[in-house]
Amino acid sequence: FRHTLEHLTSSLLAVAFLTSFGSSMLYGYNLAVVNSPAGYIKDFYNRTVVSRNGTGLNEEALTLMYSLTVSVFAIGGLIGSLMVGTLVTKFGRKGTVVNSSVLVFLAGSLMGFSRICASPEMLIIGRFITGIHSGISLSVVPMYLGEIAPKNLRGFLGLMPSIFICAGVFLAQILGLHELLGMEEHWPLFLSLVVVPTFIQLMLLPWFPESPRYLLIEKHNVHATITALKWYRAKCNIQAEIEEMQEEQRSLSSVETVSVWQLILDHTVRWQVLSVVVINIGMQLSGIDAIWFYTNDIFENAGIPAPEIQYTTVGTGAIEIVAGLIGCFTIERLGRRPLIIGGFGVMGMCCAGITLSLILQTHVPFMKYVSVGCVVGIIAGFCIGPAGVPFLITAELFKQSHRPAAYTVGGSLNWMSNFTIGFIFPFLQMSAGSYCYLVFCAICVSVAIYVYFVIPETKNKTFVEISQMFATKEAVEESQALTHPDQLKLKKMNGYGSLEFDSSSSCP
Repeated sequence: FRHTLEHLTSSLLAVAFLTSFGSSMLYGYNLAVVNSPAGYIKDFYNRTVVSRNGTGLNEEALTLMYSLTVSVFAIGGLIGSLMVGTLVTKFGRKGTVVNSSVLVFLAGSLMGFSRICASPEMLIIGRFITGIHSGISLSVVPMYLGEIAPKNLRGFLGLMPSIFICAGVFLAQILGLHELLGMEEHWPLFLSLVVVPTFIQLMLLPWFPESPRYLLIEKHNVHATITALKWYRAKCNIQAEIEEMQEEQRSLSSVETVSVWQLILDHTVRWQVLSVVVINIGMQLSGIDAIWFYTNDIFENAGIPAPEIQYTTVGTGAIEIVAGLIGCFTIERLGRRPLIIGGFGVMGMCCAGITLSLILQTHVPFMKYVSVGCVVGIIAGFCIGPAGVPFLITAELFKQSHRPAAYTVGGSLNWMSNFTIGFIFPFLQMSAGSYCYLVFCAICVSVAIYVYFVIPETKNKTFVEISQMFATKEAVEESQALTHPDQLKLKKMNGYGSLEFDSSSSCP
C-alpha cells in the first residue's frame, strides 16, 4: 500500500479533496437535509397558503407539496446528468466543476430567503437547482479524478467522492439534531448551508490545472498537458504517460466526442454500455434508497424509543463513512470486482434477512434486533462498493471519445431509478408488506452475478488495455494471445474467449 501512495502528490490529493468536498458532498447533504425539518416545512407551506387564500391546505395537498419538494431534487439531477456530455466537452472537466458552482449560490440564496419572502415556490425552485448541480457533479467529479489520477491510484481517488457523499448525509443528520439546527427558526439556514463548501472550492480549485487527457486528446495542447502532468505526478516518466495518451488518441475511431445515440448504436462497446446500464440501475434499485427514506420506521418497529431514533440514524451515518473508507483503502489491493460483487452480495443477504426478521418478529422476540442488524449490513455493504465503484467503472470502461456520453447514460439512468424507487417503494410496501425486500434481494444478487461473469478486473490497467479486453477478439489477436498466458486467462475468465470466435476463424 505504501508503494501505491508514493505516486500520491499533494496536488492530486488537494484536487480530489476540493472537488469531493465542494461538489459531491452537497449531493449527500441535499439527499438527507429535508428529513428532519419536514414538519416545519409543511407548517410554512400551510401558513403561506392561509395568508394568501384565507384557507389552509388539507393533509393530502400538504403531503403532495412536501413530496414535490423532496423529489424535484431528482428531476433536477436527471436534467443535470443529461447536460454533462455537452458541458465537459465545452468547458473541460475542471471548468465544468468550477462553472457549475454558480448554481449552488443561486439555489442557496433562493432556499435561504424563502421564509422571509414567504414563498414556497422559491424553496421548490431552489431544490430543483441544487438537483441540477448534483446531477452535473455526480458525473463530472469522478470523470475528472479518473482522468488526472495515475492508473494505480484511479480506484483510490475515484472512491473519494462517494466517501464525501456519505459524509454529506452524515453532516445533514448531525446538523438536523434538535441541539443544533433542528429547531423551527433555523431551517432556512440549514438548507442553504451548501454555499459554504462551494465557496471554499471556488476560491481554491481554479488554481489547479485541467485534466491532462482533455488538454491533449481534445484540445491538442501538448504544452499545457506537460504542465498539468508536472503538477499531478511525483517523479514518474511524463514522456511515457504522454505517449500512452497519444496511443489512445490514435486508437479513437473519431476525434469528435460521441453522442449518446451514437454510443448506443456503436456495437463495438455494447458490453461496456450494458455493464454501465446494469450497475447504475442496480445501484439505485438495490433498495438502498428505500432504506435511507425509511430507517426511522424500521428502527421504530424494532422497539427503539422515539426520542432516541434520531441518534441511531446518526449512528448509521457514521457506519457509512467507515465502510466508505474501508472501500477506498482496499480498492487498489482487492480490485473493483470483489468490492462490487461482495457489496451487492451482502446487500442481497441482508434484504432477505429483513424480510425473514419482519415475518418472524411476532413469534421470536429477538428478531427485531436482527432487522436493525440487516439495515446496518445493507448500508455498510452499499458504501463499501456499490456506492462509488459504478461511477469509477464508467470512467474506466470507455476511451476519451465515448466517456462523456457514457456518463450521460449512467448518470441519467441513476437519477431515473432513484426517482422511480422513491415514488414506487411506498406503494410496493403497502401491497407486498415485508416481502417487498425480496424484490431488492433478487436485484442485488442478479447484479452481482452479472458483474462476476461480464466485467473484467480493471485495476492498474490503462484505458487502452481495458478497451482491448472488451474488444471482440479477431482471429489474429487470438493467436497473439497464446503467447501471453495472462491475457488468455483474462479472456477465459470473462467468458468472451469462448464466445467470440468459431472454429473456422480460430484455425491459423
